[in-house]
Amino acid sequence: MLTAHKIKILQSLDKKKFRQKYNLFLVEGNKTIKEIPTSKYKINEIFSVNPAELSIGNLTATEISPAELKKISFLQHPKDSVAVCELKEELLKEETGVQLILDGIQDPGNLGTIIRLADWFGISQIICSEDTADFYNPKVIQASMGSFLRVNIVYQDLENYISENNQPIIGTDMDGTDFYDYQFPSQFNLVLGNEGNGIRPEIENLLTDKITIPRFGKSKATESLNVAMSAGIILGQIFGKRD
Repeated sequence: MLTAHKIKILQSLDKKKFRQKYNLFLVEGNKTIKEIPTSKYKINEIFSVNPAELSIGNLTATEISPAELKKISFLQHPKDSVAVCELKEELLKEETGVQLILDGIQDPGNLGTIIRLADWFGISQIICSEDTADFYNPKVIQASMGSFLRVNIVYQDLENYISENNQPIIGTDMDGTDFYDYQFPSQFNLVLGNEGNGIRPEIENLLTDKITIPRFGKSKATESLNVAMSAGIILGQIFGKRD
């Protein structure tokens, strides 16, 4: 039952401290909710304006009105259902192939898009600095379009993690090598920096190589590319060259 107390708790899950307090986060939309049972996440409850559209094992969705859905949804235009899920324990996996390292990504939309890109290109793990946006943020979950279910995301002290990592550490930098000419190794870490400041100096000092996306346009009005856009361009080039 969607009581006033339950509504208050669900509304509070837009903030990290309450997600951690209750060990819960929200997933919205039937399409993504139907994918959860095949992942490592557990659904506690589902609230839906049309429960008949959702059939997930033995879990029955609780019917709510559109007005109630609007109260618990974090979307401007709420979808059909909201699932209340448990946070998952972080487990660092042994890296294989290409791995992303995010240094201070702050915008939830960027983080969600990068997670979606990782899923698209078959990257199974993303390492985030401790000050990167929380991937359980509703805006990240929504922007990832369900890809958070398939990509392992772990928060680490990047200096320690990179210092102990044996794979090449390649970072994006305006003064780096033209990435169209760069020969990417079969296994490496790609570091993407903060939207405004790029990769912080202490992490930059640990890079084994720097790459850049060359500018072909003559206009100087565009000073840089969005970090998620850069990630898509670079990953497309990397995987486009592979057999």
